[in-house]
Amino acid sequence: MSGIRTWVDTATPDDRQVYTSTRGGQWELVMSDEFNTPNRDFRPGQDHMWTSVEKPDGVNAALEVYSHNMTSTACDADGTCYFYIRAIDEVTKLTLWNDYRNPPGFQNSTFFYRAAMVQSWNKFCFQGGMVEVRAQLPGAISNASGNPDIAAGPRGHATSKAYYPTWPGIWMMGNLGRAIFTGSTNRMWPFSYNECNDDVFLSSNQRISACDPNPGSGMNPFQGRGAPEIDILEGGGSDVSSSIQLGPGMPQEYRIMFAANDSNPGCVYSASCTTPGANAPDLPTALYRTRRGHKSWYQGLLYAANNFCSANTSARQSYSTVKANMDRGITENSCTLTTCPGSKDPNAGLSFIDGSRTEHWGVNTNGTCFPLMNGYTGAYLCSPGNPSSRCEKTDVPQNDRMAVFEYQMDAISANWPLHVAAYTSFLTYQLEWVMGDTGYVRWMLAGQPLYEIPASSIVSPPQNAAKSNPKKLMIEEPLYIIFNVALSSSWGTSPPNIGKECRGDGKDPVANAICNEFPMYLKIDYIRVYQDTSPTSTMAVGCDPSTHPTRQWIQDNIDDYQDFDNMVIDVAGRGFCATNADCTIAPNVGGGITTGWCVNNRCQCNDASWTGPRCTSTSSALQDPSSSRSYGPSLYVSAGTCGVLFAITLAVMAVSRKSHRQQVVELVRMQQKKADTLGSSRVPSAVEDLVVLPTGTISPLETKSSALGEKRNPDAA
Repeated sequence: MSGIRTWVDTATPDDRQVYTSTRGGQWELVMSDEFNTPNRDFRPGQDHMWTSVEKPDGVNAALEVYSHNMTSTACDADGTCYFYIRAIDEVTKLTLWNDYRNPPGFQNSTFFYRAAMVQSWNKFCFQGGMVEVRAQLPGAISNASGNPDIAAGPRGHATSKAYYPTWPGIWMMGNLGRAIFTGSTNRMWPFSYNECNDDVFLSSNQRISACDPNPGSGMNPFQGRGAPEIDILEGGGSDVSSSIQLGPGMPQEYRIMFAANDSNPGCVYSASCTTPGANAPDLPTALYRTRRGHKSWYQGLLYAANNFCSANTSARQSYSTVKANMDRGITENSCTLTTCPGSKDPNAGLSFIDGSRTEHWGVNTNGTCFPLMNGYTGAYLCSPGNPSSRCEKTDVPQNDRMAVFEYQMDAISANWPLHVAAYTSFLTYQLEWVMGDTGYVRWMLAGQPLYEIPASSIVSPPQNAAKSNPKKLMIEEPLYIIFNVALSSSWGTSPPNIGKECRGDGKDPVANAICNEFPMYLKIDYIRVYQDTSPTSTMAVGCDPSTHPTRQWIQDNIDDYQDFDNMVIDVAGRGFCATNADCTIAPNVGGGITTGWCVNNRCQCNDASWTGPRCTSTSSALQDPSSSRSYGPSLYVSAGTCGVLFAITLAVMAVSRKSHRQQVVELVRMQQKKADTLGSSRVPSAVEDLVVLPTGTISPLETKSSALGEKRNPDAA
């Protein structure tokens, strides 16, 4: 074994193996995909890291179906190689099952576009770290498109939303929920909650709750679980949304006041409501203080400028002016440049940024593009036909096949303005995620901070005397990565002629010019993940860690994660390699046996005894979970253990090669079991290659987050 980590691409440059975090820590590369090999196949069973989906998108008023042939890798003539998702305008008619119609049954549905979703679900997952993605977003950007933003140059603000009709997403979700597979996400998405108090939140609404002493399927007793979401970006044309979704959400008493006096409650998205208190939480200050006596929404969120945009002097702010007005209390019903932080979040933090003595969070000192608090703050999710007064009234009956539920989910989100370069070139998007009560999630663009959610805002929310606001966990579930391009009729930006073919009657020259730009492409140059690998770190790689197991649950509920068109298929090998040593176990463990070879720069395992990207694991996603709980057992054991294994190996050298191989398999399993007993927390533990294709369930219930769908409103994908 060469020593390269299981999920690291051998093509990642040597000078990109270590990352210095914003807090000064040295984090090591634990996963990368440089996408340097053209024509990769992401269909089920074909790739070690990624699985494409053949399935209609049933969330967020979607207009597209996802297909395998809309995604691959390519290299341009100049040698630039990348992953891509292609979006095309193409009409597809399908007959699909809908639980939210009366009576539940099949319906004919028309989709006007085709694109792709690619997931690392149940293959590569991680807990904590820094994700870096260099990407170019899809848009109508040729000279023939007539896009007026192009003339402003790469630093100009992309303001003409019609020319960016797709909804690209780069995001993560907890492994217990598989994006757009409703059976896996009902009562699972986006929980990050480990409390048992039915007076605060009814535990039956959470599928795996902290009140359950015996949840079964490998789950830990009395541990609340779920599938929360972190969105690196969800495209929205002129802006992108960066957010987390988690639950249970805050009760109404802690949310923004309802726009009762306004004919259109959507005024909250433009902060134009006339109803007092309906534009932002705790605004006006005195109104909220008098009516509630406690703060509202999440406190101390941090916002910073996208300084790659051109500056606008009229948008500049003064820290001293903003701070003085906030200290006095804001009397207006909406934010201004002088009364509120640039984010229009009255509770935003104003501390110094990363030790600077001049630049403050929340203040648009330079007048460049500045993130805004997202007016979309979540949704109230209900089972079909739920009679609760909080649920939408319909004639749909309750579904005997589905547990009754209702709960609020929260989206903590910022919409930050994009400059034109996001569509005409590659930009580097970064996210740091640190778990625990003192952790945080921070979004950055090429190293510059844009938005940060401190853990304190989640674990210590505002409370009334009865402490009725659920205290959630900072996200700690093993998350997998998703790339997708969607098109929606109601969220963020939309294509021309919604509900019809792109060109409609063909008489609108602007619509025709935009539609002529299809196919549009999301391109990704590379993705890299770094983690703190020091002995005291809680960061880990794996989809099935002992602290948050998922493997047996998925196996026991496999029909929630696959369908007839999207069956689960194991993948053995296929990791990228440079030499044979990248594809075999360490000699001092295997007694000289070679478990795999490097063939055309991809690992190929010797036989069915070995699996994992580098042929170093004896487990499989479809094996009985008792055989092993990891994708690839840790082969870096103590010298004492290695000595014992080597001695045992010598004792069996005289047996046949087949018997020798079986012995080594058992030795590695013994080694893994011993490592688990000793409390090894870093053993990679993913389940293998689970897959999906065109399904047939549309559920309005999934009006939520990216993929699962956080594709909602300005907060998108």
